Amino acid sequence: MVISFKISDNTKQKMIEYYEDKKRIKTPPYAIFQADEGGSVITLYESGKAVFQGISADIDANMWRDMEAHLNNGKGPVESKKKEKEKKDEKELYEERKKYYYINSIGSDEVGTGDYFGPIIVTASYVSKDDIAFLEELGVRDSKKLTDTKIMEIVPKIINRISYESIIYSNEEYNNNTDLNMNKIKAILHNKALLKLMKKSNFNYEKVVVDQFCYPKNYFSYLKNEENVFRKIDFTTKAEDKCLSVACGSLISRYLFIKEMKKISDMVGKTVPKGAGVLVDEFGKDLVKNKGKDILKKIAKLNFKNTSKIIKD
Repeated sequence: MVISFKISDNTKQKMIEYYEDKKRIKTPPYAIFQADEGGSVITLYESGKAVFQGISADIDANMWRDMEAHLNNGKGPVESKKKEKEKKDEKELYEERKKYYYINSIGSDEVGTGDYFGPIIVTASYVSKDDIAFLEELGVRDSKKLTDTKIMEIVPKIINRISYESIIYSNEEYNNNTDLNMNKIKAILHNKALLKLMKKSNFNYEKVVVDQFCYPKNYFSYLKNEENVFRKIDFTTKAEDKCLSVACGSLISRYLFIKEMKKISDMVGKTVPKGAGVLVDEFGKDLVKNKGKDILKKIAKLNFKNTSKIIKD
């Protein structure tokens, strides 16, 4: 997994300080540093471009996205894309959407993999051509633009209309897992959700679509010990923008995640923050101070680096 974006000068300085004792001796051309952090390699270039590579790249990248927003009045990082590339991407997206949008499809998507608090949730859903107008009217086509409030309003209408199956992978299950490769966890959960949905009915689908988070050969390699594996899958990036069943899977997962976070918030008596940035660290420190560190086993992903920042004894 490779993620890159540009950061501001104040975030750049924070990164330099943070990775001071983790830097490699040699650095690539035009790089300020290259460092190792858990399962990731982080490279910061003189231009301000930050590149995150490895198994936990999404976790590290999300941490610095949150930092960028925290230091710059809520404004996130400037993604490293020029206008010409954006136009090219839009054209490619349009061409891809023609393959996946106006069809009967099954798609799945997940949430929670970059959040320190809360479970991982994967949802597979079936959308027929007859559902398209209904979903567009609700605003599903632009699902990434929907607020939590809007999601809580429209998802009950969606789940009353379409078939879906969700897998909620609790924090206890996550922390008891001896193999915490996030891509492997996602592959197993996607496979389970797809198989569970297909047991419901003999759906008349044309394609099964999964947002590509790793190479297909790696996806199936992660499933080598699973008894049943569904293999006829179209893996594509930005699948949520191209395929309505993936968009529905994303929205239902987000809906369930919001509800699970509400349960956790009610349990601890405070609103639990999303993500894995500095606000999460501060919340975690206060939580441990008042309720003890064992509370984290129930509500957090303990292998995230946030844990070492929250518990410093």
